[in-house]
Amino acid sequence: MSGSKPVVLVTGANGFIGRHLAPILLRDGWVVRRVVRTPNDLDVGIQSIGAETDWRAALEGVEAVVHLAARVHHKHDEHAIQLYRNVNIDGTLNLARSAATAGVRHFIFVSSVLVHGRSNEGRAPFSEDDTLTPLGLYGMSKAAAEAGLRILARDSDMKISVIRPPLVYGAGAKGNFALLLRAVNLQLPLPLASIDNQRAFLAVQNLSSFILRRLAHPDPASNFEIFLVADREQVSTPEFVERLATASGKRSRLFRMPPDLLSMLLKVIGRQETYDSLVGSLELNVCKAIATGWQPQVTLDEGLRLALSAQNV
Repeated sequence: MSGSKPVVLVTGANGFIGRHLAPILLRDGWVVRRVVRTPNDLDVGIQSIGAETDWRAALEGVEAVVHLAARVHHKHDEHAIQLYRNVNIDGTLNLARSAATAGVRHFIFVSSVLVHGRSNEGRAPFSEDDTLTPLGLYGMSKAAAEAGLRILARDSDMKISVIRPPLVYGAGAKGNFALLLRAVNLQLPLPLASIDNQRAFLAVQNLSSFILRRLAHPDPASNFEIFLVADREQVSTPEFVERLATASGKRSRLFRMPPDLLSMLLKVIGRQETYDSLVGSLELNVCKAIATGWQPQVTLDEGLRLALSAQNV
């Protein structure tokens, strides 16, 4: 503890989500202990997260942990399997065990909706109780970490919350959101007008508000809970791009291309995962998250405007 204020340790604090989350936690009365590679006087310096990382000093007096740090974009690295295992699985479980030993009361793990796969096409929206079908090294590593945390929760007094977000957008977001934003800003023609799907998205403000809600109101009856979290609206890919263009003050330039031809084109350039993320449906049942008393703080349009206004400052 720091005086009368609770201390929360945030890994990946200088990443996209961490940069948005830390100020929100501070405003709510938390002392934020940031874990970064290159620390200043207020941060904790951890060069690498793995099975042997010593967390004892960093966890001293900590009430809660929010674990954001993860390996994400290393699928083409010759050592990718080991990289994902070292950080996303072994590193997560070592941190969680260390936190439990240190007396931390609540551990929040930001996982990924990819533990369900890339699409629920033709099926009901994904829910927390579905059998997991992860695709790719990243999704599989997150699923394995979740399994390890579930076992740890059985033998620990520490509460563990797992959050599975879909694509998180906001100022500084990378991945597909950054690609779409760049294409919209450059007024590039996009062959997406024929896509008829429904996908969940999550404003970083809404993810942060759910994390804050979990920290303030952990479930007293269970040590292990999983949540799917998304914006209130789940829209098609073309509609998302149209609304992104509106927020940017641009005109979208969508044209029709048969999905089979689009798939073939993206396979040729090695972007099949991009096809899955753009064309397939990814609907989430977020009733469990709503039942905690949480409500999304911003709409899709508000989240997009916030993302773009912050990037233009």
